Amino acid sequence: MAVNLQGLSDNARKTAISELNARLADALALGMAMKQAHWNLKGKNFIAVHELFDTVYANNQEHVDLMAERVQILDGVAVGTAEEVAKKSSLDPYPTDLTKSEDHIKAVCDRMRDHGAKLRKGIDTAEEAGDANTADLLTAASRTADKDLWFLESHLE
Repeated sequence: MAVNLQGLSDNARKTAISELNARLADALALGMAMKQAHWNLKGKNFIAVHELFDTVYANNQEHVDLMAERVQILDGVAVGTAEEVAKKSSLDPYPTDLTKSEDHIKAVCDRMRDHGAKLRKGIDTAEEAGDANTADLLTAASRTADKDLWFLESHLE
């Protein structure tokens, strides 16, 4: 049964579902990249960086759930399987040969910067389509990603 959200056009709903699934794929890929870094880093400030990656991962996951739930609210299908994320994420693949903390921080920061830029584009797309709630959800995700990027970049000189 289709959800009838007052004031939201069918185009706005479809646009939001598409944008949310695109950002969902990127957020899931980013989360997997953070876990890859978390599990494999060594070196300077190990425990601080190790724990920071866990915190950033948890922050990201909160927004992953909100994006997926918003897709459901809009009567769409949230797509988040590993196979679909591998096909649909627009983030660069994460290297599996890194070990140094600084290399992992740089690699994660590169992907977080890209993800943040795409979240901001998604905000504009949702607003232009007429879905302020999706724009707000993406704004919150963007704000969290920006803050976490700042925390991670603070470990680099």
